[in-house]
Amino acid sequence: MKFIGLLFIIIVTLFSFSGDKAFADEESKARMALYQKTSALTDIPWEYIAAIDQFERQIHDDPKEGRVTAIEIDPLFWTGSAGEMPADFFPAGWGADGSGDKKAEIKNDEDILWAMGNYIKSFGTTEDDIKIALWNYYKRDLTVQTIINTAEVFRKFQTVSLTNRDFPLPLQANYSYRSTWGDARGFGGRRIHEGTDIFANYGVPVKSTTYGVIEMKGWNTYGGWRIGIRDIFNIYHYYAHLQSFGDVKVGDVVQPGDVIGA
Repeated sequence: MKFIGLLFIIIVTLFSFSGDKAFADEESKARMALYQKTSALTDIPWEYIAAIDQFERQIHDDPKEGRVTAIEIDPLFWTGSAGEMPADFFPAGWGADGSGDKKAEIKNDEDILWAMGNYIKSFGTTEDDIKIALWNYYKRDLTVQTIINTAEVFRKFQTVSLTNRDFPLPLQANYSYRSTWGDARGFGGRRIHEGTDIFANYGVPVKSTTYGVIEMKGWNTYGGWRIGIRDIFNIYHYYAHLQSFGDVKVGDVVQPGDVIGA
């Protein structure tokens, strides 16, 4: 009876996952169509529009009902300052009709992407121009770099549907695992361990678990030789205590399974 119960759970999970994946694929196609349309209208490469939306998907809840994108624009920016903001800061407002229905709706995906694209284009269309536009909008260097890195990932793989993952070691390798997240640490001052440990033999390849960009590579006292990867969901993947590095450098785009060290 236990086997039957387990088999039932697996079947339900598989069917549920399949349905979720199909929905995600359809949503990704809808998003791509919107990004590419906005790019054609504004001359801003689609991957930057997609990366902005991807960043905003991490700082807001799921896209609002009836929408597939997550960018939210302040109503003051949308309608104009009307004396409430500096006169040189888009006094006429960003609101624009991107859908062709002769309405500028702040809850319409096409209108919002069109407005964001026009805002960026007002600074220019080169990557440096786009960085300046992003900094003026978000006022945070790390946010700008995160969006630029995500755009690099989208450009390389030509899709926003990047959900595959991999285990950090070959499954046939000899390794052991201990969940040490939150354990007390004394080296470097009283603190908690913000990682979990997988022990393997020297020379065992260490792989990227995700799509992302290498943000950091080098040595420090606590982590030894380590690599940091930021993925498209703005999650930072930290690989420490490595024996050696793979043929990778800061700024490289990686995918699940790429060898980054040993």
